[in-house]
Amino acid sequence: MKRVLATVALALAVALCAGNALASDVDEDLSVYKKTDGVSGNLNSIGSDTLNNLMTLWAETFQKKYPNVNIQIEGKGSSTAPPALIGGTAQLGPMSREMKSSEVDEFESKYGFKPTKIGVALDSLAVYVNKDNPIDALSFPQLDAIFSKTRKSGYAENIETWGEAGLEGAMANKPISIYGRNSASGTYAYFKEKALSKGDYKDTVKEQPGSASVVMGVAEDLNGIGYSGIGYRTSGVKVLSLAKEEGGTAYEPTYENVLEGKYPLGRMLYIYVVKEPGKPLDKLTKEFLKLVLSKEGQEIVVKDGYLPLPAAIAEKQLASLE
Repeated sequence: MKRVLATVALALAVALCAGNALASDVDEDLSVYKKTDGVSGNLNSIGSDTLNNLMTLWAETFQKKYPNVNIQIEGKGSSTAPPALIGGTAQLGPMSREMKSSEVDEFESKYGFKPTKIGVALDSLAVYVNKDNPIDALSFPQLDAIFSKTRKSGYAENIETWGEAGLEGAMANKPISIYGRNSASGTYAYFKEKALSKGDYKDTVKEQPGSASVVMGVAEDLNGIGYSGIGYRTSGVKVLSLAKEEGGTAYEPTYENVLEGKYPLGRMLYIYVVKEPGKPLDKLTKEFLKLVLSKEGQEIVVKDGYLPLPAAIAEKQLASLE
């Protein structure tokens, strides 16, 4: 992931030097999708809840171009993608994390080759609090002490109230209400690895079935805190700036900070596919992914609140389809 973001940062630097549009806009050098003949059939997607809205929007756009295509999308969590690809029940396996080595091994034992991973968008995994909560920033050690019972980041004390997290005044004695995802979620696994140093979640975390449920819970709970993809942000919540270390600089989850590797929860979002080495993908799957990685597809990424790929990164993903 660090290598990917470093490459993305380089692409951003080139774009800015070239006088391109604001970083929140899509890269003008992204390829333009061109409709082709002979695209029809059924396309199934099973996997990430984080990517569910994006997959739906991409599918709607694709079906307008190809009315003879039927697309089914199921987004119950990233851990459902590998079994679906292995079992042949889906051609697309969207995931908000990379496959685990055990998942790759199981895939390889079935097909005799590894799965192909396509980066399709960037996300700044956000930590949300209620819009009326005055707190603006937290460090990773503080997050660990709030969400985890093992505190592997080394924070001295367990954090249970907002006062212990640094707030004064009326909220200082209020207990922190914690919202998170269930274990089927790639976001659950990613947050556990990055923010909690692979520690164990507290038993008091209110596990939610989807990203939208986390944000809704926090929006309705003044004392709430939770994590979810940036695309699920609403007016009822506030996004916190995050510092990797205690006392370090806290960065907002902006496009620029993700590309430059400053925001500590920046990540790539993926679609995994079954592609035999040396052979192209089937036409239906390939054309869908070409749309996703096109200028039009990345404009949909921005529309859904996520972060688009620079053209240089999108081109590398396209090359892996051949």
